[in-house]
Amino acid sequence: MTTETNISSLATLEYFPYIDENGQLPEQFSGKIGVYAIFDQQKALQFVGYSRDVCLSLKQHLVRQPQQCYWVKVQTIERPNRTILENIENTWMAENGIVPAGNGENKQKWTDPIDAKAVMTPEEQANYQNPLIDDLMQMKIIKNVARRVEAEILAVLATRGLQMQVRFNPKLKEEGLLDLK
Repeated sequence: MTTETNISSLATLEYFPYIDENGQLPEQFSGKIGVYAIFDQQKALQFVGYSRDVCLSLKQHLVRQPQQCYWVKVQTIERPNRTILENIENTWMAENGIVPAGNGENKQKWTDPIDAKAVMTPEEQANYQNPLIDDLMQMKIIKNVARRVEAEILAVLATRGLQMQVRFNPKLKEEGLLDLK
């Protein structure tokens, strides 16, 4: 049994704009299995990851780190194979010379749902911690914080020219988390 282990050098792969002139993500990677490298506006490597649906993962990263997602390079494979995907990921990071910030100390910002509680204003924190409010009021406060953070993210994406719909999971907002549905 042979597996396709031709690992393309990161330097030889084509840059694709994260958001194209029509305000869309690179749809040619929708449903594709592969490894992707995300670059900022100056084409500095920010994150390397792999996915069973590259386009879906790119969308998740865009809402989590919109200021870091300007360019992407992708290598796809035909069948899911974690060993091959990890080999490509590791090869690209070694080629880069240093671990990208998104794969190091900032990995949670790239891979975990957005925690709206971490960006509560002092007023929101005071209301949330008020001993006179019940659990239902606390949940409403958290949900409103999540909605505020969601609106801020959507505004940033609009200024970037994103035209595709972004929908966050409404159930997670009750926990103060934002993740795509």
